[in-house]
Amino acid sequence: MLPVRTNPSETGRTGPELRVVAIGGGTGLSTLLKGLKRYVMAPALATAGQPIIRELCGVVTVSDNGGSSGRLRSEFNMLPPGDVRNCIVALSEDEALLSRLFQHRFQKGSGLEGHSFGNLFLAALTSITGDFAEAVRLSSEILLTRGHIYPATTTSVELEALFDDGSRVHGETQITASKGKIQELFLVPPDVSPLPQTLNAIANADLITIGPGSLFTSLIPNLLVRGIPEAILESPAIKVFICNLMTQANESLGLSAADHIRALNEHADVQLFDYALINRKAASEEMKAKYALEGASQIVVDLEAIEALSVCPVMGDYLDEGEVARHATDHIAHDLMALMAQSPERQIVRK
Repeated sequence: MLPVRTNPSETGRTGPELRVVAIGGGTGLSTLLKGLKRYVMAPALATAGQPIIRELCGVVTVSDNGGSSGRLRSEFNMLPPGDVRNCIVALSEDEALLSRLFQHRFQKGSGLEGHSFGNLFLAALTSITGDFAEAVRLSSEILLTRGHIYPATTTSVELEALFDDGSRVHGETQITASKGKIQELFLVPPDVSPLPQTLNAIANADLITIGPGSLFTSLIPNLLVRGIPEAILESPAIKVFICNLMTQANESLGLSAADHIRALNEHADVQLFDYALINRKAASEEMKAKYALEGASQIVVDLEAIEALSVCPVMGDYLDEGEVARHATDHIAHDLMALMAQSPERQIVRK
């Protein structure tokens, strides 16, 4: 039995140094990483006994086939860079000029219109190196990121969904545009592998998070990559689901918080989570009305059903309203660190 790693030079000032793996995609993962970044080897932010993050890794879904990412994927036979780009920017040291540069989207220009500079940058590095994962690594070095970003797989994959009426739809963009209820999601091809670095990070993690993000197009695809669910199950880490704030049209309408956990467990074919971070803050009437136009609403929190899944719910004020509902990233990151600090002397069994 080995304890969580601690830094002797910081003993008495900060808590353990954690290795954290965040799994997801879309805006949700980049939002979470932005909050966690503040705790990466930053003792000044930690109170006595509070953990800091020694190593932070993001595992990102790569099934997008729409927009700029889809165009680059088709034209250059590369993995879609959009979600990866957002995560690189979220972890960058300089959130001003370089981040703005990577997120800049061209509004005109033959062949350029609609593309972001960061996507083109990753496309160029992929062309030079012949390796998308290496392009991501080099981009992270250039932006001085406080962590590592790994694509869930380096194999070109598409999504296929089975709907409740028996129909099947191929492609992420087509799935999100469909109106039926998704029963099951598949990867095409089905037998793809993750990077060895991803499996190593999961095996050595102290904390693994999944979410927030679109249930069927950002979260579940990572769990369909061969070896990732098994690695999560075998890892000694604390596993935390970060629940979405609102249901999502064509993906999760009518699904409760427990329904999200069930869907993730069923696709992974393992019981994934120890805890679930769930928002308790009510949305404003204006925000509710805005989402109601798409048939969406705040996710129902069914605490008894969550506990019946052997998951401990942790409630917090995680809603941050702007143009849309977003997670309050600082609150999420703070509560994840507090959760890891609640038993400073906890022991980890290394299998």
